[in-house]
Amino acid sequence: MMEGSSVYVRERGKLWRVCDLAVAPAAPPAGTRAESRAPTDNHCRMSSRAEGSLHTSLFQITLSFVVDHIHLVESLVGFPEQIGREVFAAAAAGHVFSRPNSAKALRLFADAYGDLLLGSLCLRHRFPLLHERMEEIRAFRCLKSLDLFGCRLGDHHEIFQHVTSLPNLVQLSVGGNGLSDSGLQRLTAPVRMRRSGLDGLRVLDVSYNPVSEKALRYLTCLTKLSQLDVSQTEMRISAGLQRTMWAVLGLLHSHTPLDLFNHSGCRTGGWAEQVVDQWEAIGSETPPQKTVEESRRSALCFYGRQRWIREGRSSCGPVDGGVEEDPSRAELHFYRPSTGGAEEPPSVAVSPPEEAPRRHQQKRKQHPGERGVSQSPPRKRSFPSALTAEDMELLRSY
Repeated sequence: MMEGSSVYVRERGKLWRVCDLAVAPAAPPAGTRAESRAPTDNHCRMSSRAEGSLHTSLFQITLSFVVDHIHLVESLVGFPEQIGREVFAAAAAGHVFSRPNSAKALRLFADAYGDLLLGSLCLRHRFPLLHERMEEIRAFRCLKSLDLFGCRLGDHHEIFQHVTSLPNLVQLSVGGNGLSDSGLQRLTAPVRMRRSGLDGLRVLDVSYNPVSEKALRYLTCLTKLSQLDVSQTEMRISAGLQRTMWAVLGLLHSHTPLDLFNHSGCRTGGWAEQVVDQWEAIGSETPPQKTVEESRRSALCFYGRQRWIREGRSSCGPVDGGVEEDPSRAELHFYRPSTGGAEEPPSVAVSPPEEAPRRHQQKRKQHPGERGVSQSPPRKRSFPSALTAEDMELLRSY
C-alpha cells in the first residue's frame, strides 16, 4: 500500500473508507462493482443476497405502481383481502385519501371489502370533521354503528339521506343535535315512503333533543328497534308515556340505565381508522379562531337553537358542562322485552283496550240509532304509516 493512499473496508455488505479514525461512506474505486441501494419505508420488502446488496421486491414495485395510479383502477372486487389491505395501507401511508377528490378511491375499497374498510364510525362531538369530509364519509356504505352525537345536524342536514341508505346499520346515535319532531320526520321519511332502509336498526339514541311523544309515530317504520334512548328530551317519565311507548313501539321502560347508551365503547373500527385520524389532524392544523366562531354563530342562527341555549339545554349534551339536567327526564331508556314472556309495564295493567269497549257500549246504549261510528277513531290512530301533508311535501322535495 502506497503512503497517502485510501484504505477501504467491506463490512456487512457496505464499503467504507478509513481516514483519520473517521469512518464515512464513499464511492468505491475503479474496478470495484457498485452496490445497489433501494429506498426503505414501512411497506418495502427487501431481499438480501450473499454479497449484502439490497433489492426491492417485485411485489413492492407493483404495489407502489398501483398506489400511484389508484385513480385509474376500475374495481378491486375479487382481489384477496390480504392484497386489498396492503394496497389500502400503502395508500393511507402516502396520504392518498387526504387529497382532493379522494372519495372515488374510498368507494373502490368499500365496494370490494365492505365493512372491513370501516364497520363503525364515531364522530361524537367532531362536527368540523363531519362537515369538511362529508363526501368521503358517504363512501362508507357498510357501517354497522354510527355515532353522530353533538354534530349540530339540525333538522335538514344532508347526512340524513346517507344514514337511511345504510343497509347494515344496527346502532345509530343522533343525540345532542337540536333535532325536533320535524327532524325525526325528515330522517325517517325515505324509510316510511319507500318501505326500505334501516331494516336492521336495533339501537337508537335521540337524547338531548327537543323531541316529544308525537315523534314516536315516525319511528314505527323501524320494525327491529329494540333499544331507545330519549333522555333529556321533551318526554317525561309517566304512565301515559309508558302506555304510548308500549302501544306504538312495543318498548318498556328500563329502571336501570342500559349499557349501550353510556358510549364508553364508541370507537372507529376498520382499515380506514388511520385515514379518519389523518383527516382530523389536517383539519386542526391551522384553524383561524375568528372563522370558527363565525361559523359557529351562523350555524346556531341557521338551525334556530338559540332558544335552547338560553334555556340552558346545550345541544352538545352533558360534555360541555353547565347544563341543568331535569331529573324527571334523565335516563329515559326503553327496551323490547324477550318474546318468550308476555311482559307488560305496570302502568298498563289496566289497559285502555279493556276500557274502550265499555265506553262504546255506553255510547251505543245512549244512541242506539248510530251504528259503529265510535269504532273509526281508534283505527285512524292505530295507522301510523299514513302519509301526512308534511310527508307529501317532503316527497315532492326529493
